[in-house]
Amino acid sequence: MADGPFIYLFSNDLRLDDHAGLAAAASRGSVLPLFVLDRALEARMRASPRRAGFFCAAVSALDAELRERGSRLVVRRGERARVLADVASAIGAAGVLWSASYESCAMERDRELQSELEERSLVAEIVHDAPAIAPEESAAERSAAGPGYRAFAPYFEIWSELPVASHEYPLLLRFAPSGVESEALPAPHEFGALDGGAAGPLVARRVFERFLREDAAQYSIAANVPADDRTSHLSAHLSFGTISARTIARAVRERLTDPFALSEERLSLRLFLRALAHRDFFLQLSWFYPKTNDEPLQERMRDFAWASEHPALEAWRTGRTGYPLVDAGIRQLEATGWMHPHVRAVAASWLCFDLGVDWRIGRDEWNRRLIDDDPALATGNWQWIAGVGADMAQYPRIYNPERQRRRYDPAGAYVRRWIPELEQIPIETWYGRASESAQLTLSLYDGKAYPKPAVDHGVAARAFLRRYRAFASP
Repeated sequence: MADGPFIYLFSNDLRLDDHAGLAAAASRGSVLPLFVLDRALEARMRASPRRAGFFCAAVSALDAELRERGSRLVVRRGERARVLADVASAIGAAGVLWSASYESCAMERDRELQSELEERSLVAEIVHDAPAIAPEESAAERSAAGPGYRAFAPYFEIWSELPVASHEYPLLLRFAPSGVESEALPAPHEFGALDGGAAGPLVARRVFERFLREDAAQYSIAANVPADDRTSHLSAHLSFGTISARTIARAVRERLTDPFALSEERLSLRLFLRALAHRDFFLQLSWFYPKTNDEPLQERMRDFAWASEHPALEAWRTGRTGYPLVDAGIRQLEATGWMHPHVRAVAASWLCFDLGVDWRIGRDEWNRRLIDDDPALATGNWQWIAGVGADMAQYPRIYNPERQRRRYDPAGAYVRRWIPELEQIPIETWYGRASESAQLTLSLYDGKAYPKPAVDHGVAARAFLRRYRAFASP
């Protein structure tokens, strides 16, 4: 062990259990828990008031856990390198550890911080904590040349076979005396936000345990049916690290070994693991290909001409496109900071293909509304939908929003929940086509009728495919 204590710099890993970074710090000596609120983090919190509220509650919960164990979270505001140098000098620290970031700008800041600390003769170590399987672990199994995986199928095959490490609360974890001065915990009002409600490791654990106990067996249905609110709702908890992806993966894998599990439950559990692996896939993709934050992974699509404006862009932003499933999803996002995962794909597809608008505009727009804070995951998913990222097929998949509604919300329960204008309108009139939509002439909601479809989906989709085909296959 080192002569002095180690500082553990918390970020989006706000828990103590199954914590790779904290376990690594504990193996070096006593640990001082530190949180630094710098300008980059402040900007991300200000971008989404709901995110800021959740974040503040999670930081407060972490501090409470530390106090139960005789320590506390030391909070400072300012530039990370300067704060860390000051705290390290005050306690005679031997080094600093923190969890890896996966968004390109954050990764660059981490490298700069590491260099600055090493120049001060401090150990500076970055640890993978966010994914269930660290990028280097899966890459080590790769037979092809090049870093990381660009296709999900071979990645998932390897991911499914690799063991998931456990970093349970270290028995040897000792906290360094926290005699250094601490500032106040982050508060919602600092970011123009309101109280975010309950968050933190205990809340995350309860959410996951309830899902595994009550809803996981129906995940194969809930993942596609937006009115069936039985998905895990763990995205925000995972993005702030109030629960470990490793904890989730191990528990689900263990559940799959139950000899009494029904075939439907096994299918659902496998699909849930696949979704968790997708998260890891996008994290490793950004880790090995950080430029994808600003440009498509697929080199040949980097000069494709996306639109930055469209007459119907504001209709998409406000949930008034005239396509009920798209609008319901946008309004759910606006009201709650979350959108059903399948509806996200349909709404994103409509922006990219019906309007031809740049996927980065959609990503950045949702960043201002989502509670979860996973920039690398957002980029990976948007590129996937837009047909410029991983697993690129000959042509992108374009969702027909009305067909998706009829298939996955046939009774209109989800749409009616989020679009009051349609609550009393017969579902037979919801065709998403101006010529056949009786509801378009009825003003039943605050004097405003539900709008006509902003574009003709069939016409717009075919036009986009012609342009895409001409560009991709000159």
